[in-house]
Amino acid sequence: MHIFGLTGGIATGKSTVAARLRAIGVPVLDADAVAREVVAVGTPGLEAIARAFGPSVLDSRGAIDRKALGRIVFESPAARRALEAITHPLIATRTLELAEDLAARGEPLACYEAALLVEVGIADRYRPLVVCACPNDLQLTRLRARDGLSQEDALARVRSQMPLEAKVAMADRVLETSGSVADTERRADELLKALCLEWGVDAARYAV
Repeated sequence: MHIFGLTGGIATGKSTVAARLRAIGVPVLDADAVAREVVAVGTPGLEAIARAFGPSVLDSRGAIDRKALGRIVFESPAARRALEAITHPLIATRTLELAEDLAARGEPLACYEAALLVEVGIADRYRPLVVCACPNDLQLTRLRARDGLSQEDALARVRSQMPLEAKVAMADRVLETSGSVADTERRADELLKALCLEWGVDAARYAV
């Protein structure tokens, strides 16, 4: 089975592309969903986080208090690295399990969607790497509208991430998302058709 990577910056259309791929029948492995799964209540991942950061990062139900943990790791690069050292191996192992399940079901291809795919150094596992991109001013406009942020807060969030240009430089394919949702979905369809042709997969399997 072939697995390609999908990433991008905040508010650059990655979620729209992933949703479109799901809608037309492509299995999408969502790194965020896997990340939540491996630190759910009762998992070794949650226990490791509680040991590393203390009970203040747990809520009244014993689950991760994401705001409390987020404040710690946002302010401390060392804390962020400590958290990643716990979660990234767990995410990688669970993602492999999910991919093996898809392969056993006869899926010819899948997409791995991850905001930090390049940052954590695993881009080469998921080639071709597809990066969703749009101009910076449009990215900020979308982010402010989506999250109700001020211009200053939106800029801070964008600047806290790897520059989009650096991700584009790593890309095998850049999916331009400056247009409407319908235009982005059309580009996603075209991407899938191209990958099917490259890998010898019958595109008729998908609703494109």
